[in-house]
Amino acid sequence: MKTMNTPLTPSVSRRSFILGSGGLALGLSFGLTQTELALAQAPAAGGFGPNSWINIGLDGVVTLMSPAAEMGQGTMTAMPMLLAEEMDLDWSQVRVVQSPSDPKRFGNPRFGGGMTTGASRTVQGYYEPLRLAGAQARLVMVNAAAQAMGVPAAELRTEASRVIHSGGRAMTYADIAKVAVAPAELPKVDKSMLKPMAQFRLIGKDIPRVDVPAKSSGQALYGIDQRLPGMLWASVLRAPVQGETPESVDDSAARAVAGVKNVVRLPYGVAVVADSFYTAKMARDKLKVVWSQKSKARVQYTDQMRVEYTKRAEDLIDKGIPFIAHGDAAKQLAGATRTFSATYTSEMVSHICLEPMNCTARVDGDKIEVWAPAQSASFVTGTVAGAAGFKPENIKVNITLLGGGFGRRVEADYSADAALVAKAMPGTPIQVIWTREDDMVHDKYRPMTGQHLVAGVDAQGKIVGLLHRVVSEGIYARVVPPAFKASGGKDAPVMEGTEITYDIPDHSVQFMIEERGIQAGFWRAVGPGYTKFAIETLIDEVARGVKADPLAYRMDLLKKNPRGQAVLKAVADMSQWGKAKLPKGHALGLAFSDAWNTFCGMVVQVSIVNGRPKVHKVWSAVDCGHALQPQNVQAQIEGSVIFGLSAALHEHMDFRAGEPQQTNLNKYQVLRAHEAPEVFVKVMPTDNHPGGIGEVGLPPLAPAIANAIASINGKRLRALPLPMV
Repeated sequence: MKTMNTPLTPSVSRRSFILGSGGLALGLSFGLTQTELALAQAPAAGGFGPNSWINIGLDGVVTLMSPAAEMGQGTMTAMPMLLAEEMDLDWSQVRVVQSPSDPKRFGNPRFGGGMTTGASRTVQGYYEPLRLAGAQARLVMVNAAAQAMGVPAAELRTEASRVIHSGGRAMTYADIAKVAVAPAELPKVDKSMLKPMAQFRLIGKDIPRVDVPAKSSGQALYGIDQRLPGMLWASVLRAPVQGETPESVDDSAARAVAGVKNVVRLPYGVAVVADSFYTAKMARDKLKVVWSQKSKARVQYTDQMRVEYTKRAEDLIDKGIPFIAHGDAAKQLAGATRTFSATYTSEMVSHICLEPMNCTARVDGDKIEVWAPAQSASFVTGTVAGAAGFKPENIKVNITLLGGGFGRRVEADYSADAALVAKAMPGTPIQVIWTREDDMVHDKYRPMTGQHLVAGVDAQGKIVGLLHRVVSEGIYARVVPPAFKASGGKDAPVMEGTEITYDIPDHSVQFMIEERGIQAGFWRAVGPGYTKFAIETLIDEVARGVKADPLAYRMDLLKKNPRGQAVLKAVADMSQWGKAKLPKGHALGLAFSDAWNTFCGMVVQVSIVNGRPKVHKVWSAVDCGHALQPQNVQAQIEGSVIFGLSAALHEHMDFRAGEPQQTNLNKYQVLRAHEAPEVFVKVMPTDNHPGGIGEVGLPPLAPAIANAIASINGKRLRALPLPMV
């Protein structure tokens, strides 16, 4: 497997035939090593491009485009694998490059054609389009080989980058590239032409990830590693409260610092530009700024917000916006033999990506080029256009490796910093780096929520109606107001996870939006992280309340969902549910998640140590349909379990008069190594369209812990992070 992490110079059009073009491969994308950088700047070898996604080199190396941002989730391997599968490529001769930021050619259908990576939609969105592109390229090669051999295409098959005739003759794809003539029209393909699961040669195999070697050796380059001739660094001072702007600025002391090149006033802050980041930051600290006092956030106190959110969630007169309205839940609850109700809260949490927010930009006339560790080239383009006034067609975006994304890097406010400063200093490359304090004070937090649920059961203990109410700051309401308005005020990221596959026909979900001035944003498993916590703990409480085993009760609720039942049965077997001989004071807790079209059953073994939950073991069984790389699926479950455990046990942001009280890791507690449990994962591939996987292990974890605690001491935990017990 060869990796050359730089954009391939694309064909002029889909029908272009590139042979010996000698075009120069420009741009640094996806973290080249120093050796690869030298190679990338050399003239590219010619080749044949059967479509926009693929270039077949005359040396046999096939270059495949990877359209999504690589932030540790393995997309740089998974996306090209789809092309290679249907094209029958020899993976050892594949080279992967980051695709150009061109939504018309490389956009994700599940983001409306935008180039965005997140919400567990990458594999789901690209799965069929990339397989179809690979199948199309294969047909182009077969037809070209048929013409070269003088035989009918129907007598040819493909295997390992070769076209083989029924009589034994064969041509490699490289041989075909030397003689092929691009077709006047690309062959049409449809889903019926894709391989069945039984014929997969790459999908479902544990192919080593292409991004790991350079990361392991320390050679991988991230956004913060970008270097350009003559580059300067900038550090931006923002207000201590979100939403405030500078009213007056005294920059005399900052300008007097040796190495400072400029001080640039921004609409929302002040940037200091210097010959090093250290100098820029030290000079920034000498700025004297008077900030406005108009932000809504100024009157927000976390403790007060929590009380108000809870009160609103429990106020059934406030109907909010109907998000789900299946059947007549109100009627069923009114006629239920018994009802169970509970109110839940979750706190704002930060992303704390290992690589702080950063962006590099260079302005040349009316054009700007940007290098960003971003989850969305489309958001970067929109942000730069909106903030700095560049036309979208004059904005070139290079997506680098990301040192953590978790939803934070979907938004691109840091690219506005770089664009505005670079516009003030045309011709000079500018790299803006945020400090950890900048990151945490001006994060887009997982929103605080208040939730109130009511479940009604009949005389047999079966749930006949479920009401689920969520109070939260909006995400779409702020980030994409037109989409929010078009949906009728339904904020999908906030409410994700309220959809259920349990057999509860009468199901009502209501959304009550808050506008407190503290920005909420995308976060790993943002909605399901707290909605499944509420659903799964209440389901458990109902099961115990009607004297049913929580596993058996869920199995009955999933009687119309055999995939859901299968993962629960598997995880029960793994953990010896109902059979395990546990140490004194230990208990098992169970939870289920169906978010992102993936089914996950989870069991945890928990005890109480010094009044806090201690998680010893986690078992998880997951059915994501076609599992592209089972070992990577396992890794993603393990990673999201650790990520989720940190949030479940510790993480929260507190605000006083709009100012965050946690501004660095000395006050923001995260999971420590000694708290990490053993994690056991069973991947259960099925012949279904793949679901998401990068966030799947997080939603069932917290409710499973809470349910285990209830088994130990009977106390129901209804807050995140989990309180003292």
